[in-house]
This record gives sequence, C-alpha cells and structure tokens, in this order.
Amino acid sequence: MFGISLIVLILMLSLMAQSRDLQESLAGYETRAEALSQQIEDEKARTEEIEALKEYMLTDEYAEEAAREKLGLVKENEIIFQEEK
Repeated sequence: MFGISLIVLILMLSLMAQSRDLQESLAGYETRAEALSQQIEDEKARTEEIEALKEYMLTDEYAEEAAREKLGLVKENEIIFQEEK
C-alpha cells in the first residue's frame, strides 16, 4: 500500500511540474502573439501610408512638384530667385 501511495505521489508531483512548465510556455506564447499582432497593425498602417503616397504620385500636383524640384522647371511668366553662392 505504501509503494502505491509513493508512486501516485511521484506521478502527481511530476504532473504538477509539467503543468507549471506548460503555463510558463503558454505565457511566453501569448506575449509573442501580442507582439506579432502589434507588428501586423504597424505593417497595415505602413501599407496604408504607401498606398496614399502611391495615389498622390499619380496626381498632377506631384508631377508639378517633381518637375520644379528635380528638373528646375518653372511656369510661364514665373520668376525664380536664387541665393548667391
């Protein structure tokens, strides 16, 4: 009878230890899942920003701005002032 009680006690202790380990693993996985969810939200926001920029780049306003900044073009009857170097 004592031997059976001892075996049952050892089994219960090992089950309790495994249960504790599983709970720690679960907490780690939950933390990782939250971090990944936040990363997904950040990437969705970044995708929206990129889509908005893409739409802006298709406008005449962007084409005019790019022509002015990169090519140095001006409108008719427009005067450009530059600093002396």
